[in-house]
Amino acid sequence: MTAGDVDVLVRRAAVVLRAGGVENADHDAAVLLAHVCGVTRTEIDRARLLGKALPALVRDGVDSVLRDFAGVLRRRASREPLQTIVGHAPFRSLEVEVGPGVFIPRPETEVVVQTALDWIVGEGIYGPRVVDLCTGTGAIGLSVAVEVPGAEVWAVELSERSAAWAERNHRRVSGSHPGVAYAFHLVRGDATSPATLASLDASVDVVISNPPYIPENRPVEQPEVRDHDPRMALYGGSADGSAIPERIVDRAVGLLRHGGLLVMEHDVTQGDQLAAYALAHGFERARTGRDWSGRPRELVAQRA
Repeated sequence: MTAGDVDVLVRRAAVVLRAGGVENADHDAAVLLAHVCGVTRTEIDRARLLGKALPALVRDGVDSVLRDFAGVLRRRASREPLQTIVGHAPFRSLEVEVGPGVFIPRPETEVVVQTALDWIVGEGIYGPRVVDLCTGTGAIGLSVAVEVPGAEVWAVELSERSAAWAERNHRRVSGSHPGVAYAFHLVRGDATSPATLASLDASVDVVISNPPYIPENRPVEQPEVRDHDPRMALYGGSADGSAIPERIVDRAVGLLRHGGLLVMEHDVTQGDQLAAYALAHGFERARTGRDWSGRPRELVAQRA
């Protein structure tokens, strides 16, 4: 790979990624070039539009940048997730750090958070108590702590490796939002156990969760997920994937105050089943919400 026109460089890189089966190859190539150059994606797009050459972005060490670019292209073409390569992932207003051992947050989960925030605003709750079960990177709980005035958030994670990423993101977000340092509490434990956060029982306003829910009879085939996301963050503990989500419903009943809300992400096949389960286990209202693409994606249930 030689230095030259940035647009040509990105387009050639996209060919390499496309040959590896990568979707959105042009996007990923531009992001990876921005990463190795130490510039923003916007700067890469501007350079492409203006027909600039790579030395205009990187005045020193062009050969080193090209070697690094070739290296990250090989990693992405082998289907390592883009977010793992660059070390971070966007989630709502945040950039959270990601890496081996933690589930990469997805855009669909942003809808789950929005549903909870809309309810908090609609109920006029100031300083809500919020619990994030199966927090992973901490993205859900940290978003609530940043976006909701006075919120106090408890985030529960069982995996030691994932909890380390959540703590790392707690420190990162606290640097730009100092109040989050005290508003966000990371708890190591089993999110489905009655002993976890038992002192909060019957006092929580909202429980939000993105638990493992993939049916074990439909194993993931996408290499980025299958080979890199932790298995314990993916599969729901039964053939249809509903065992762990149902246990999250059970735990949420104990945590929530009367009238409190559970918002939980689930598989597109589980909506009716989980709504019925919630109604039979302590919730007076339950419905299925949809994600950005209109697929049934979240359980929204209010405690009796």
